[in-house]
Amino acid sequence: MKTRIKWNGNVSFLAESGSGHAVLMDGAPEAGGQNLGPRPMEMLLMGLGGCSSFDVVLILKKSRQEITDCVAEIEAVRADTDPKVFTHIHLHYIVTGHHLNPQQVERAISLSAEKYCSASIMLRSTAKITHDFEIVNA
Repeated sequence: MKTRIKWNGNVSFLAESGSGHAVLMDGAPEAGGQNLGPRPMEMLLMGLGGCSSFDVVLILKKSRQEITDCVAEIEAVRADTDPKVFTHIHLHYIVTGHHLNPQQVERAISLSAEKYCSASIMLRSTAKITHDFEIVNA
């Protein structure tokens, strides 16, 4: 896996993935940014959410659950001093579908957190990661 990060001036950077996609990252105005894109640490949380949601959806589909939507809302706390690592991350999943089994949803989330989501497993070395979920019947 490869990526390339190119400085665009001030505190703006263009991240190009090995798969051919690009994302503009920028700093906060108080740090010299122009608020043109997400902050790099926000990208890290978005990666966690994408990685985990991917797992949850795939596991539920393989379990023959009739899932129609999955949203992960993430809140994180960072350390006050440098390095300002994440110290606590909470993922709240909103899983929508027909006749979803709560035990299957909980199992999918646990398997992602404990076995499959590389981002979650890496981040838990500095952060306490918790999760919960709600089911919405479609």
